[in-house]
Amino acid sequence: MTKRNILMITPYIPQLGQSGGQRHSYYTLKYLSQTNNITLICYSRNENGLTEIKKYCHKIIIIKRGPTWSLKNILMTGFSWYPFLLVNYINSEFRQTILQEINTGEYDLVHCDCLYPMPNIPKIKIPLVMVDVTIEYVIYQHLANSLTGWKKILKPLLMIDVLKLKYWETKYWRETHTVLMFSHVDRDIVEKVTGRHDIHVFEDAVDPDYFNLPTKTKPSSTPSILLGPSNMKWMQNRESVEITLKNYWPQILKRYPDCRLYIVGRYALDFFGKYQSNNIIVAEADNEGLPKDPQYYHELCWIQLAPMKSGGGTRNKFLEGMIFGQPIITNPQGGMGNITIKNFHHAIVCPNNKILENVYKLFDDQKYRLAMGQAARELIKNNYSFDQSVKKLNQIYDQSIKK
Repeated sequence: MTKRNILMITPYIPQLGQSGGQRHSYYTLKYLSQTNNITLICYSRNENGLTEIKKYCHKIIIIKRGPTWSLKNILMTGFSWYPFLLVNYINSEFRQTILQEINTGEYDLVHCDCLYPMPNIPKIKIPLVMVDVTIEYVIYQHLANSLTGWKKILKPLLMIDVLKLKYWETKYWRETHTVLMFSHVDRDIVEKVTGRHDIHVFEDAVDPDYFNLPTKTKPSSTPSILLGPSNMKWMQNRESVEITLKNYWPQILKRYPDCRLYIVGRYALDFFGKYQSNNIIVAEADNEGLPKDPQYYHELCWIQLAPMKSGGGTRNKFLEGMIFGQPIITNPQGGMGNITIKNFHHAIVCPNNKILENVYKLFDDQKYRLAMGQAARELIKNNYSFDQSVKKLNQIYDQSIKK
């Protein structure tokens, strides 16, 4: 079989332990490399993670990214049609490098992993596949609407930026050869906005190497809840922790005085270290294979709890929790992303006012809790493997190239 030549563009060096998007890019590269020759252009401030991904790429080009907050970026945001989020990634060297590669390389397809680099990609004749991790303008609109206190004075400025972001994001949806979203809900929104009926879902998944990992730890001897592992710089993840601490944790602790709450993830200590106590453990999840990596916390904690205020995208912490047999409880706003479940069998999606009773039921009924964890593991193992997800991506490539 002749391998395709793919030019992949990312706004970072894909690596584990950073964010859901980077995790997805990493595994996409890992399994795409089996059937494609990949040239990767990254826009990054450093070379962290470079050694790991070299084995998956035919060629790697890194364009150095400058600081986020600069006078140039602020002025360009104020006096151009671009929002601050995209201004951050507009770079003449980045754009020129992409153009040069397209003109001199014999590529079958260009794959842009994330919205952010899109302004740097010229109009091209070969297929351009854009993977939109989530609907960005909805997230920032939610941020603007969530401002409180003196920060409300910033809302008009933020809403202008949201409108600019919406314009460009929807423009790329309409004009790009092929668009891939991370969930069926997001796919349906894009189809409604654009009138297109060829938007695909690129299912997030689990590395099949996870299926047979040896156990790291036994479940806690007392009730325990995991919040995460998450990148706490994302507003949605912080909101999930704050909702739990305010609306559910006091009642849970009153009913189960020996219960422990684990707030785990990147920057968890920066945002929530002040809550550290005998019952609340705040920690970074290590992804370097040390004892307390995400697997450790998924196996240790009885359940994963994730009430959210807004949805979109996918939930890789659900996927990995489920493969390690951990029951998940979320609300409709959190949803299950691209994971299709039988509710109350594989996981629990319930209204906010039903979350406590479902936590209590899982805590009190060990048989039910273990059965749900086993059903969740089987569901992910049989249906959500990255090698299968990327196999579908290859089929989308073929369809795009033949158009």
